[in-house]
Amino acid sequence: MSKAHSNLLESNEELRVLNRGLHARIDILEEQNRLLRHQQFAPSSEKSVPEQQGHLFDEAEETAEDGTETEDDIGEIAVPAHTRKKGGRRSLSEDLPRVRIEHDIPEEQKLCACGCGLMSRIGEEVTEQLDIIPAKIQVLQHVRFKYACKSCEEGVTIAPLPPQPIPKSIASPGLLAYIVTGKYVDGLPLYRMVPVLNRSGIEFNRTLLSRWVIKCGDLVQPLINLFTDHLLNYDIIAMDETGVQVLKEPGKKPQSKSYMWGQKGGPPDQPVILFHYDPSRGEHVAKGLLEDYTGYLVSDGYQVYLNVTSDSTIVGVGCMAHVRRKFNDVIKALEKSKKRKPGLADHAMKAIRSLYRIEKLAKDMSNHERQRLREEKAKPILEDLREWITKVISTTPPTSLLGKALHYIDKQWPRLIRYLDDGRLPIDNNEMERVIKPFVIGRKNWLFSNSQNGAKASANLYGIVETAKANGIEPYSYLRHIFTELPKAQTVEDFEALLPWNVDRMFSDNNLGRLRQPPWPVDLIIKKGVPV
Repeated sequence: MSKAHSNLLESNEELRVLNRGLHARIDILEEQNRLLRHQQFAPSSEKSVPEQQGHLFDEAEETAEDGTETEDDIGEIAVPAHTRKKGGRRSLSEDLPRVRIEHDIPEEQKLCACGCGLMSRIGEEVTEQLDIIPAKIQVLQHVRFKYACKSCEEGVTIAPLPPQPIPKSIASPGLLAYIVTGKYVDGLPLYRMVPVLNRSGIEFNRTLLSRWVIKCGDLVQPLINLFTDHLLNYDIIAMDETGVQVLKEPGKKPQSKSYMWGQKGGPPDQPVILFHYDPSRGEHVAKGLLEDYTGYLVSDGYQVYLNVTSDSTIVGVGCMAHVRRKFNDVIKALEKSKKRKPGLADHAMKAIRSLYRIEKLAKDMSNHERQRLREEKAKPILEDLREWITKVISTTPPTSLLGKALHYIDKQWPRLIRYLDDGRLPIDNNEMERVIKPFVIGRKNWLFSNSQNGAKASANLYGIVETAKANGIEPYSYLRHIFTELPKAQTVEDFEALLPWNVDRMFSDNNLGRLRQPPWPVDLIIKKGVPV
């Protein structure tokens, strides 16, 4: 073989290698492009749509031509019988006050047509409508009587003013609770709240409301401290973090991102939710929040949480929802085709769906029963999944979406199977993500915090309202209660009495948003149809 021929073969081989690499690169870019287009234009729901749904109106023979099962085989499942809801108009709550409006017929129509005389009333028919009275502003006058001796004129004695949440301010506990509820429960920015309040005839401005909110955040700090102790004393904590923009932050540009760290823990009957603002997303923040903590930490795969749980006192629990999300992205990025055959990502998703189906069955079980069911049903599925991952990961390009999903689940595996060890542990961190969602929704409305003090106040107040909601307490009622009582508190016992699980149960109800005892008169009667 001549030298020229040999060089030509080598050059040809190099071109083939380059061509394969370019084609692989093109496949990855096209995959990423399809995923981005799906994220931009398609529904964001992670719910999977069965293959058969596209053939709902086809012949039965067509949808079952291969005779294969579409449900995952996890054993027999007993489905409890369900009862159909009764139709008709939804009844209004008995706890709501009633205003009785009486309608009568004229006196001449009460005479019987046959000439027997007056007809007798035999009953009444009641039709109910729901009415709303807009928020009403009133002025509380604290009248303090003064006393003095006319003989000796030694001095004047005056009744003391009750301790106020903001001394020398016109804001009462009720007004402060209204503002805090509007921003942190209803997601209403202060600048939108100002015209609502101004319609009542009082001139407010956003600067004043911001100052009040910051002072409220400082006022509840003793409760936040008790919440923190309560959280760290239980051995399961879930964590997540999300971005927040703070305009006036030392050493950072206004456009830079800071972070709000969320935590959820405490016993199931006394849950605690906390938020912590910090300019950084670094490991030192997580370690500071978990200082002296011993137990399980449920989180996503962020490296900071992996580093924190490398300490033997904190055991990491992974999030299967993040794994499902990554494999779901692979399926979204595939070319849409009715003839598309199930691929590797579909195999993983099928196993994950089976795991979640088991969790649905175990939802109402005791911790011991849930752990036993997981050991019996979920463990074999996980073992098969682990074997499959080991087999396919080496032959999958690591930079492809599938490769990234496989490497993610491979790295997270010890944390993902941790939930098998304890029936109290969740399969994912979705509960923490649901808890942090009200903050994310509110952030879309108010967009940023002006200062660090404002961000810290927001963290405290979000913790207060979310903990109240988690304990079945209507937020406005709880805020009004603690804004009234906190200024009076002197001892640790006084502060502990204000914790959600210690307050008067009149604030608690199955349906958030109403009190057991309505604070308004219920015996008003209005007569219509006859002279009054």
